[in-house]
Parts: sequence; C-alpha cells; structure tokens
Amino acid sequence: MKILLYILMIISIGLCIFNLIQIDWENPLRDKSSVAVIGVIASASSFLLILILIVSKKIAQIHKKK
Repeated sequence: MKILLYILMIISIGLCIFNLIQIDWENPLRDKSSVAVIGVIASASSFLLILILIVSKKIAQIHKKK
C-alpha cells in the first residue's frame, strides 16, 4: 500500500506538470486551456489528499505504539 501511494503521488505530479505545459497563459480559461486548468486543480488536490492519507497513517502508527 505504501509503494502504491508513492506511485500515485508521482503520477499526480506528472499530470500536474503536463497540464501546466498545456495551458495558454494569455487566455487560461479559453478552449483547451480550461481543461488543462481543471486538470491542474484536480491533480494538485489528489496529491494533497494522498499526502494527507500518508500523514494520517503515520500518526495512527505512532498512537498504536503508545
């Protein structure tokens, strides 16, 4: 499970970078750029959710030891 979470984090970062490249910075909310902006937001939020999951699992392990 731990390896899977790190792989998903790497994929999330990769998708975020890919979508950042696709954005037309002069008109970021036009045509295909709007899809890329949504993709950046989605991949960034998935990264944060996975990070929160990892931190919460570490906290649970610490409390289990006590």
